[in-house]
Amino acid sequence: MPLLPHPSLLEQVLRTVMRRYRLPAAPAACAQRLETSPATALAMAIDQARSAAQHAQAPDAATQHLFTGSLARLIGDAMRADSGDAAYQAMVLAHHAPPVREAMALQAHAEKDERELRSIVNAVAHPAKFPQCTAGPQREALAQLHADHAAAQWDALAATAQRLLAMPQLAGEARLQRDLARLLSGAALARMQHATLLAANPLVQQYHALRDQHGPRSGSPAAVAKGQAAQQRGAAVEALAAQALETLAQRLNAAEGAAGGAAEGTAGAWRVVTSMRVPSTLPGSAERAKSEWDAVLLRQAAAPAGAPEPAWDVCLLVEAKASIDAATTDFPRLLRGLGLLAQADPEAVYTFSTHQGPVLLRGAALGALGTGDAELLGTVLYCCDALAEGAPHLLSAASRMQLLSAPESLAFAGACAQGRLADARDLEPVWQRLLESPQWESVLHQYPAMRRVRELVVHVADLSAAVDP
Repeated sequence: MPLLPHPSLLEQVLRTVMRRYRLPAAPAACAQRLETSPATALAMAIDQARSAAQHAQAPDAATQHLFTGSLARLIGDAMRADSGDAAYQAMVLAHHAPPVREAMALQAHAEKDERELRSIVNAVAHPAKFPQCTAGPQREALAQLHADHAAAQWDALAATAQRLLAMPQLAGEARLQRDLARLLSGAALARMQHATLLAANPLVQQYHALRDQHGPRSGSPAAVAKGQAAQQRGAAVEALAAQALETLAQRLNAAEGAAGGAAEGTAGAWRVVTSMRVPSTLPGSAERAKSEWDAVLLRQAAAPAGAPEPAWDVCLLVEAKASIDAATTDFPRLLRGLGLLAQADPEAVYTFSTHQGPVLLRGAALGALGTGDAELLGTVLYCCDALAEGAPHLLSAASRMQLLSAPESLAFAGACAQGRLADARDLEPVWQRLLESPQWESVLHQYPAMRRVRELVVHVADLSAAVDP
């Protein structure tokens, strides 16, 4: 059965839905903000360099000066004590302060080390074991060992373990002696003790204070609550997007019914599924590809020979995101996910799991999914509930961070932090890497990539309005 074109109603919705997050064709259209926004000036310089490279030309000196001068301003603004970027200031401090780097390295082991210590302490001093131990100094020391661990008092824990080992009562308890010796000789306790020592270092305390300004620490109750709130917001956007698609499916079914429908066994029924998971039976590599789609509009096709249920064609894929940056970050995964779907055998039918139960999807329709701009506009939408910016960010968050994290940028920022004069010409190596290094290609092409994503993003309320005007 051949693939059918989108019905006019679906084409109309995709054509008329407001795209409030669109960017101008080139950042130069926002040149009026150059004096107040170094990020905008950087985006303009980067795009001029990209355009020159496309024409096999070298960027002119003015573009280079715009880049280095704007990067210097961006760093200077980020390092301002009153209104700067606390997370970046913490990164700069870590780059220049060995105690901070050492504390960060120890923090990377902390969770695993704490689990190891807890396992050993519970093996020898869990309160449930106390009935087996007669009252006296040994029992008191075991209780203290457990309390020291619970309070994260690592020096005290080591002292208590050493006191236990010295007790004559343990002379005949080889297993207990072995566990205590393992506790004292292991690297986990040494790392936790050293981390406690470093935590008192003023530079480490300054680092944590800067990180706390940026947001709650990872794993803290505040961070967990923030993550849960973001998940709830994303789930709400996803539910509204699915509801809008349901309304669209109802209108499409009504329109086809009013027109007399399609021939029996062919397209004519529309439905929506959510949380559509890609089966492992699809050929091709699923590495780093999107494996689950939030909401999908399906059109009924002919039932496969001998199949008790009809097959369906994918017509519109909708992803819900909490922000524009989240959509930008997700976009490469989405493209790889489309590429995976497009490798389907056109003669095959695949079973996808969804919240509504399993559905059969035709490989022919999956294979027709493409990643060109026109194809994406006809098959993919990102939905979010973010307010449109009065002055959109023309430099992506990922590109900004890569620019700020370059060694020369960190050195420049360190000079700013110490009150020393810094020369924008010291940032020229960053410019050279932008032009020459494959690792900087995503930054060089950041504006068209960001613009491409934003073409696909709609506010969930605008989608609802376009579906049911």
